[in-house]
This record gives sequence, C-alpha cells and structure tokens, in this order.
Amino acid sequence: MRKARKYALDILYSAELTSMGVDSAMATYATMSSHEIPAYSRELAHGVVAHLRQIDRELESSLSTGWAIERMPIVDRVLARIAIFEMTCADVPPAVAISEAVSLARELSTDSSPSFLTGVLSHVATEVADFSSVRPPSGDSDRSEPAPTNSETTDNSTTVTMSTVS
Repeated sequence: MRKARKYALDILYSAELTSMGVDSAMATYATMSSHEIPAYSRELAHGVVAHLRQIDRELESSLSTGWAIERMPIVDRVLARIAIFEMTCADVPPAVAISEAVSLARELSTDSSPSFLTGVLSHVATEVADFSSVRPPSGDSDRSEPAPTNSETTDNSTTVTMSTVS
C-alpha cells in the first residue's frame, strides 16, 4: 500500500503543479514511469479530488491560527489530503493513515514535515473520532460532497485547483 500512496502523491503533486486534471496527470505519470498505476492509487487520487472541499475544511480547521493551507509545502499538503481522505472516506484507521503520511514525509519532504503532519493529522483524527461516535451507522450517513463547480472539472478529468478552500 505504501507504493500506492506514493504513486497517488506523485499524481496529485503533478496535477497541482501543472493545474492539469487528475486523469491527465495519471496518464502522463503512467507513460513516463512505465508502471501500471495500482487501483488504490487511482482511488486515492480521484477520492482526494472528489472530496477536496471536505478534506480542506478538515485540514484548515487543524492548522494553527495564522496558517493557511497554501503555506504548506506541496508535498505536505498532498500527503495531508491523502491521509484525511483515508481517515474520513476510506475507513483507514487513523493511526495507519498518519503513519503512512509521516513515513513518506520523512523520505520526501522537509525535516520538520513529519512532526508537523503528525500534529495536524492527529487533530483531524480526533475530530473524526468525535464525529464517528455521534454519526449514524454506516448506510444511514451521507458523506458525499456537493458536485464540483465548472472551475473544478473539465469533461471527465478533474482539474486540481487544490490550493483554495471554499
């Protein structure tokens, strides 16, 4: 699963840097790397984009006062979004999502990124746990987001405008 998360990170990072749709970034990545993209990587990339507003609300509420998502290094921002998607939408245990994000940050980001992500994602995990304790059993809860606006989609390929919060 770590490779799948790394591929999703690469795809979402590329999509954000180039402002191309996630499907285009995925196709480019597959061509350039000559690797088949695992199904879980595709699920993560599409899931993050589909739930971006919800994810960014969680992320924004977990940052210290005066910090904005845009101040985060792109790698950290994408890792946080993947972990939050896993915790809130993919039913991955928070400890696993946090550990995987921190491990990738240790390899790929700044020296302070692992502790920063641990703090931010631990706050999100607490919020998720609090929400889970009061939400109806699975099937009774609608966790879907409203449909993306036209600025967020282009035909079947979602354009990543990931540095803004609604």
